Amino acid sequence: MENLFNKKTLLIAGGTGSFGNALLHRFLSTDIKEIRIFSRDELKQDNMRKYYNSYKLKFYIGDVRDKNSINDAMKGVDYVFHAAALKQVPSCEFYPIQAVKTNIIGTENLLNAAINAGVKKIIALSTDKAVYPINAMGISKAMMERVVVSKSRNIKGTMIACTRYGNVMASRGSVIPLFINQIRNGKPITITDPNMTRFMMSLDQAIDLVLFAFKNGESGDIFVQKAPAATIKVLAHTIRNIFGKPNHKIKTIGTRHGEKLYETLLTKEEMVRTIDMGEYFRIPADTRDLNYTQFFEEGEEVITEADENHSHNTQILNEDELTKMLLNLKEIQEDLMEFRKNG
Repeated sequence: MENLFNKKTLLIAGGTGSFGNALLHRFLSTDIKEIRIFSRDELKQDNMRKYYNSYKLKFYIGDVRDKNSINDAMKGVDYVFHAAALKQVPSCEFYPIQAVKTNIIGTENLLNAAINAGVKKIIALSTDKAVYPINAMGISKAMMERVVVSKSRNIKGTMIACTRYGNVMASRGSVIPLFINQIRNGKPITITDPNMTRFMMSLDQAIDLVLFAFKNGESGDIFVQKAPAATIKVLAHTIRNIFGKPNHKIKTIGTRHGEKLYETLLTKEEMVRTIDMGEYFRIPADTRDLNYTQFFEEGEEVITEADENHSHNTQILNEDELTKMLLNLKEIQEDLMEFRKNG
């Protein structure tokens, strides 16, 4: 797979987060020509520059909201991974216009800049919260997906596709680091609803999904990984036991702004046209135009027979299965080592 990037220039928008760092670990040792990190956080960029100390790594300070900054960064780029987003659900609930500006208008700006610069492939990262959205973050990411699919209908020469995934375990923004810090600091583990379920996947699996979409995607496609899920209660109990604190207090605090009981990766309507590709689902774009008459007369009865793919009806992990998944994560191994060292 990495051979596809030989002598190529890759731009990662929002590249200072968990996804960008994981991608750098995988790609800096390959024959890739250049990786550009485009983000608005100069401190994180400086930390990355010092940590990786690689001539292949270039940094561009800018914002997807600012057309000029993204235009300047896009010159000479072959491929783009778009991970720039406002992702925190409660924050987006209080500042929904900011989610619109970054997640929707920012995506439009990035796609236009990439297309005009002759970029060959663009993969945009979406979320399960974009499916049947009830919060501002999910609504803005659902609109981001629509922008991607809409843009893909009208251009040639640039492949634009999406990946959609759920909770990335131990990533920035995940509850797992929060639970670990609460144990470390002697504070109760706070959960919102013990019966709430979330999809579980590792950062490496998220990278694999993006690379699979990169290799196999056609314009307008959305790719989804088949993922197991776990209840928040089981997750909290598992973290307690892994860190040797089986009796650590768990406190239920109630749902936060915009939270759902379970997340959905595929709607009923999408399941009808989804293509099973082994570990992944591929949702081809709906290529019908605005000449609706011929389609409306025929209808789609099969939709009523389909069922969505959500975190309540997928494989639900028990504590042993979740423990095995968590102990395979580098982040958990490092936290566990530090925890034991400090007693």
